[in-house]
Amino acid sequence: MSSAIDYASWKKEYRSILEAFSGKKVLMLFSGGKDSSLAMDLILRAGKEFDFYFDVHTGAFPVHRYPNKERERIGSYWNKRGVNIIWHEVAETDEHIKNAGDPCFSCQKLRKGILKPILAEAGYDIGSIVLIAGFSLWDIVGYSVEYILADVFSDSKRKAGAAKNQRFVETGQRFYPLLKMREGYTVFRPLIRYNGCDIQKSIEEASIPTLSEPCKFKEFRPKRVFETYYQNAGIRFDYDKVLDFARRSLGLSDISTYISIDKDEYLLKVF
Repeated sequence: MSSAIDYASWKKEYRSILEAFSGKKVLMLFSGGKDSSLAMDLILRAGKEFDFYFDVHTGAFPVHRYPNKERERIGSYWNKRGVNIIWHEVAETDEHIKNAGDPCFSCQKLRKGILKPILAEAGYDIGSIVLIAGFSLWDIVGYSVEYILADVFSDSKRKAGAAKNQRFVETGQRFYPLLKMREGYTVFRPLIRYNGCDIQKSIEEASIPTLSEPCKFKEFRPKRVFETYYQNAGIRFDYDKVLDFARRSLGLSDISTYISIDKDEYLLKVF
């Protein structure tokens, strides 16, 4: 049974992390979906309590999900709560990813390309930056299942070794709630311990608006297919058990492997 996420309990879990944000340049990477919307709600409440401010950036892609009416509806809600969303355009149209063999991979690549210019144009000191992203427990369970089916059980040659390794690095680092990178910046995933059904319940109870335009390409994303299954089957997961399984059975690397990745490699290809 779903249960809304309690702010007090969440704050207690991450108090030491939140206390360190004062004086940092905190960037919330917002998509308008349920995960990033709840993450922003929690971070907004924590910012007032722990004395830190944050900027919100959204890569408005694929285009069909971010029409003006959606931006205005969601932007109005957050603006009333004191948050100004900065919407970033992508030069390509949806046709670019529609014609790609893997539209979701192409979309993710384009969205990642927005991050570095954001940091460069704003003149942020990399050592003082905190990047916040809204990945959930269901996301990393989906990555685990994807790896087992596509790379362990399958005899398919659909991926070359280098591509498989890159994907494993990309998804593997998302298992960790906090990464303190060697150049000084920090990556924080405030919802990685929580099931998607609890996130959805929290959003509904708080009446937080999310994008109403479904992605035309969502069936290409394995984790979305898995999420529907978890929801329909009423399955819930425990973060510590998932992490332990990934380490023992999937060969998930120690956190030290990820925090040592060069910032250009990480921000452009991994994050």
